[in-house]
Amino acid sequence: MLLLLLLLVAGTTVWERLWVRGWVRPLEVAIYPIAMDETSTAFVGKLRVADFQEIGAFLAREAPRWRRSPIPAPHIILMTPIRAVPPLGEARSALEAVQWSLRLRWYAFRQTPFWTSLGTVRLFVLYHPLQYNEALPHSHGLQKGLLGVVHVFASDAQRAQNNFVMAHELLHTLGATDKYDANGQPLYPIGVADPNASPPYPQYKAEIMGGRVAIAPNRAEIPRGLEEAVIGYATAAEISW
Repeated sequence: MLLLLLLLVAGTTVWERLWVRGWVRPLEVAIYPIAMDETSTAFVGKLRVADFQEIGAFLAREAPRWRRSPIPAPHIILMTPIRAVPPLGEARSALEAVQWSLRLRWYAFRQTPFWTSLGTVRLFVLYHPLQYNEALPHSHGLQKGLLGVVHVFASDAQRAQNNFVMAHELLHTLGATDKYDANGQPLYPIGVADPNASPPYPQYKAEIMGGRVAIAPNRAEIPRGLEEAVIGYATAAEISW
């Protein structure tokens, strides 16, 4: 029975990856907002699906740069807020990473419908109170299970940057890898928006997986939103564009 269950899970995972990365149908992205305190609860209650449409528009805008045919317009869905917080914490070893991944998949199984979620990217978006002197926990996107845990601020002023972070983690679920170093500096050439620019710095946009606008070899700035982002050649190859 356990072997059959493992085979079912493995088969479902492979099917999801092939089906979604084939880009033969509109990409389905379900956003599950989670409020981390009372103030954030009020903000989450005012969210509308229109607040996230630029994520789909960003993918549709970038696809023609790398594909002969455009992709079907992505479908962004705003789900009912949920109370349960997904498993958090930073994995300090490969074993801990596997354990956390399994806990997250069990959490997703319990909190979201199983059959209707097949082939859908599920982003659990945790809304935190706005604090200028504290960094948010690290967000994660998992290709296996098409799952993401995204930490953002519950603030209208941060909406554009929130969508940038969500798009970054969404692309992780589709196979894209980070393209910045341990200091957060975009890696050249794969992590900059225009690797053919001469001189190479300053850049004026961010490669979405590079995370920042590279101003100099050791200096980068946080983009204001997806209007300052592109999908580079390496990321396009990783997501089968």
